[in-house]
Amino acid sequence: MRLLTSLVALMSLVNVDAQASAELPRLVVNILIDQLRTDYLETFAPLYGDEGFKLLMSEGRFYSDVQQPFTPVDRASATATLMTGATPNVHGVPGLTWLSRKTLQPVYCVDDSRYAGLETVEKSSPGYLLTSTLADELKHATARKALVYSIAPERDMAVLLAGHAADGAFWLSDDRGLWAGTSFYGKMPDWVARYNATEMPAQTISRSKWEPTYDNAYPSFVYYHALADEKAKQFKHTFTGSNRYRHFKTSALVNEEVMRLATHCAEATKLGTDATPDILSIGLYAGTFGGQELSASPSELQDTYVRLDQVLASLIQTFRQRYGKDKVLFVVASTGYDASAYTPTIEAGTFNLSRAAMLLNMFLSAKFGQAQYVEASYGHQIYIDHKVVEQQQLQLTDVLSESEAFLAQMEGVSDVYSARSLAVAARTPELSLVRGGWSPARSGDIVLEILPGWKIISENNSETTNKGQPYTPYPLFLLGPEVEPAHLAVTQTATAIAPTLASSLRIRAPNASREPPLALCNGE
Repeated sequence: MRLLTSLVALMSLVNVDAQASAELPRLVVNILIDQLRTDYLETFAPLYGDEGFKLLMSEGRFYSDVQQPFTPVDRASATATLMTGATPNVHGVPGLTWLSRKTLQPVYCVDDSRYAGLETVEKSSPGYLLTSTLADELKHATARKALVYSIAPERDMAVLLAGHAADGAFWLSDDRGLWAGTSFYGKMPDWVARYNATEMPAQTISRSKWEPTYDNAYPSFVYYHALADEKAKQFKHTFTGSNRYRHFKTSALVNEEVMRLATHCAEATKLGTDATPDILSIGLYAGTFGGQELSASPSELQDTYVRLDQVLASLIQTFRQRYGKDKVLFVVASTGYDASAYTPTIEAGTFNLSRAAMLLNMFLSAKFGQAQYVEASYGHQIYIDHKVVEQQQLQLTDVLSESEAFLAQMEGVSDVYSARSLAVAARTPELSLVRGGWSPARSGDIVLEILPGWKIISENNSETTNKGQPYTPYPLFLLGPEVEPAHLAVTQTATAIAPTLASSLRIRAPNASREPPLALCNGE
C-alpha cells in the first residue's frame, strides 16, 4: 500500500513537472478567412498541393462544422466574436454598420473621428468593441511585452483582429491603395512605410492581372461548370478606375499581397524571437469576385481556393522554417457566413421596410393616440422613439407587444422579435440566435425576419433578397504544439475559439467569454 501511494505521488509530481515545463508557442499565427466554407474546401480538394489545406487536415486538428451562435452574421460581427469569445449582444458589434440612436445616421463599426488615419482619410479605432479580446489579454498577461499585429484587406477586420492594446493594425486603403493604419495604435511603423515605398502596392494593383492558375490537369476539374454541363471558362481581370482597390480586395490576388506584408511584418518586428509569445493575426478572403453569385464567377471561386491553398502553404512553411515546427501555433478559422449576391429561384415577393414602418406608426397612433412613435428603420430593424412613448405616458413593453402583433400579420414576415422578447431568456434555438446578434445599445427595438426569397427594399431604395439560412458548414484548423491531429465533425461554436487559444497561451480568456476551451488532445 505504501509502495502504491509512493508511485501515485511520484506520477503526480512527474505530471505537474511536465505541465510546468510545457513550452508555450512563441508565435500564434491567427488566420481568419472571410467566407471560407467546408463544402467548397472539400470540393476543390483534388486541386490542392500537399503543404496547405492537406497538411492542415493531416497534421492538424480539423473541426469541419463550426457555427456562429447568432444571426445575422457578417465580417465585422464574426471577427469580433472570434477574438472576444462572445456574441454581438455582449461585445457590441452587431454588424458592419448600424443606426445611431443620436443622429439616426448609419455608423461604421470602427469609425472614430478622434484618431487620424495613416496613409488614408479613414479614421478608425476599436472603440465600439465593448469587451476584451484574446490579444488584449495576452498584452495584459505579459505586461505588454508580447507583440500583437494584425494585417487584413479590410479596415474593420484589421482593427477588430487587433483589439484595444495591439501594436498595430494595417489594411489596404480604398482611397490610396497603400497599406494604411490608425493613430489609435501610434505612429506608422517604419517597416510599413518602407514597404509602401519600395513595394508600391498601389502600382502593383494597377498592373495586376488575375488569370487562372491552370496547369495541364486543372481544366479537367471544374466542378461548378460540370454541374451545368459547361466547359471551364477562362477569365482575365484587371484593376482600373476609381474602384480598382475595392475590386482587387475581392480577388484571389489580395491574399498574396496580405501574405507579403505579413511575412515582412514578422521579419521586421522580430516576432516570436523571445520567450514571450506574440500574435500575428492575418485576414484573408475566400468569397466570390465582387460579391457576385457563384454562377456568375465559378472559375474565379475555384481559382481563389487554389491560390488560397498556396498562400497557406507558403505561410506555414515560412514560419515553421523561421521559428521551428513546435514553436508556432497556427489557427485557421472562417467568418462563417456567405455574402455573395443571390437571385432567388422563385420570386416570392417584395417587402418594403419603409412602408412597413409607416403603417406601424399609423397603427400605434390609432391605438395609443396620435404621435410619431417610429423613429427610423434600417436593415431589417425598426426603431421606436422612447421619448415619445414616455411623453404619451405609455409603457414601452406595451408598445412593443402591440407592434409585434401588428407586424407579424404583414405578408412576407416570418417572425418578429422585439427588445421586450429578446431581453428575456431565450426559449427556442431560433430566438437564441437572434438574441445573440442583437445589441441592446445599437440594434433596433424590433427585428423583422423576412421569408426566404423575398426582396427587401430599404429606406434608401437599396434592395436585398433574403436567401434564407440553409445549413452550411464552416471549418476550423489548429496546428502546432500540444495539438493532436484529428478530424472532428461534431458541431462547435465559434465562441469557443478564443478561450481555446487563451488556454494554449496559459492566459485568462477574454472577459466576456463563457465557453470552455476545445480539447486539443484525443481522449480529453
